[in-house]
Amino acid sequence: MKINPSFFPLKAILVGTFLFQFHFGYSQEEKTSTLYKTIMSKDSLLFNVGFNTCDISQFENLVSDNFEFYHDKDSISDKTLFLKNLKKGLCGSISKFQSRRYLIPNSTEIYPLYKKGVLYGAIQIGIHQFYEKFAENNESLAAAKENFGSTAKFTHLWILENGIWKLRRSLSYDHQSSQMAETKSDIFDNDEEIEKWLSQNNVPTLGIGVINNGKLQQVKVFGELKKGISAPYNTIWNVASLTKPVTAIVTLKLVSQGKWNLDEPLYKYWTDPDIANDPNTKLLTTRIILSHQTGFPNWRFMNESGKLDFKFKPGTKYQYSGEGFEYLRKALEKKFHKTLDQLANELIFDPLKMSDTQLIWNDKIDLSRYAINYSNKGVAYEPTKNKTVNAADDLLTSIEDYGTFLCSVMNSDDLSEKVFNDMISHQIETKKNKYFGLGFEIYDLGNNNYALSHGGADKGVQTIFLLLPKTKQGLLIFTNVDDGYKVYEKIVNHYLGENGRKIIEIETK
Repeated sequence: MKINPSFFPLKAILVGTFLFQFHFGYSQEEKTSTLYKTIMSKDSLLFNVGFNTCDISQFENLVSDNFEFYHDKDSISDKTLFLKNLKKGLCGSISKFQSRRYLIPNSTEIYPLYKKGVLYGAIQIGIHQFYEKFAENNESLAAAKENFGSTAKFTHLWILENGIWKLRRSLSYDHQSSQMAETKSDIFDNDEEIEKWLSQNNVPTLGIGVINNGKLQQVKVFGELKKGISAPYNTIWNVASLTKPVTAIVTLKLVSQGKWNLDEPLYKYWTDPDIANDPNTKLLTTRIILSHQTGFPNWRFMNESGKLDFKFKPGTKYQYSGEGFEYLRKALEKKFHKTLDQLANELIFDPLKMSDTQLIWNDKIDLSRYAINYSNKGVAYEPTKNKTVNAADDLLTSIEDYGTFLCSVMNSDDLSEKVFNDMISHQIETKKNKYFGLGFEIYDLGNNNYALSHGGADKGVQTIFLLLPKTKQGLLIFTNVDDGYKVYEKIVNHYLGENGRKIIEIETK
């Protein structure tokens, strides 16, 4: 690590201060704590609002008059010199050059500083990345390509000055150029490196599907199905809750055909005996079910009674529920006198030639291509062998098949304009900048951009997809181990760039 000698003493003092506090019981702040949220909000104002938009006033307001900036390549600056350099460098030529900073998710650590039991400051440690745009010739800055610039570690000392949080010291070090950073990301251009990475993370099998220009451009499968047997490109996976978007699209296609109504009460077709006498039953509609506002638990077996019930009035809150999708299945089957797998075959699987996809376990499955599911200790689970359809879980499919399905969704095949707009509308907020539409989660990425997503998690299953309809991009990630989610971030960052980082930031806040 290259460090300016003038920086080291202060770093030693700060680290020593931290160790002193830690010794007396002040450990790292939890993400849910008030202090953590406060410092992160200041960080967001400083960089997301200030640095990324060149709003110098944010620095003037948040930085202490006694501010000192220590940089391992550019020596030391006080507040006056720091602001001068900022205006002159980053913002002085803003018409031709722009730099943006992104905080790497989960890299932040925050430690409180106390004096005689009274909080007076906090240390923030993290890693951030800088991306740069440079407009050449007559090109507009908006049209310029954003490129990776550098990555760096930072340590910030925040102090309460007259009850107001101010940034007193900033240390920026371990800068790595884009060339060094690109070397680190070469893993995705080298199959052997990916295999090594999976082995290090104890992920038996990984499937990646990449969508560009609205078409499935690439399918890559790595790892082994079992010892000594490499996973083929057409590996068959249990994708858990990625079943739900299939059920949703079956339903929305029927709505587009005028054969089903999003807002018609479902009791006309089906009423579960457990809730037959509850007046809330008459409030259930397809819209409420597809946006997870039924009031049902995820599964009735989670109730002590083992029976289905309402936790709240339908349509008033969000609560993820597989029971809701099963309720919808039964209503659809009563109305159309067909099973859900028959409807899915007619409306999705057969037209899209998804020959490796099915909702039930039967003799059609090529077991030689099935990705066995594992615990994070390497213990194999018995496959879930559904003999009847579950509308919420246990779809069997391949990366190629499911990627084809997602392209069809993104291109709104056989969906009316109104239905597609309903599908991507914010039916209910689940967290800041994240919503449920109809069957899909929605990330608000700003500038009228958005992503559609859904994840799947069961014993030995971790799967997810992300779609960017505005740019016609998409990404599928399938794994067959309890903690397969740990490889998501690196893959999302690599394939989706800035939009991927925004999604991760929303998800980890």
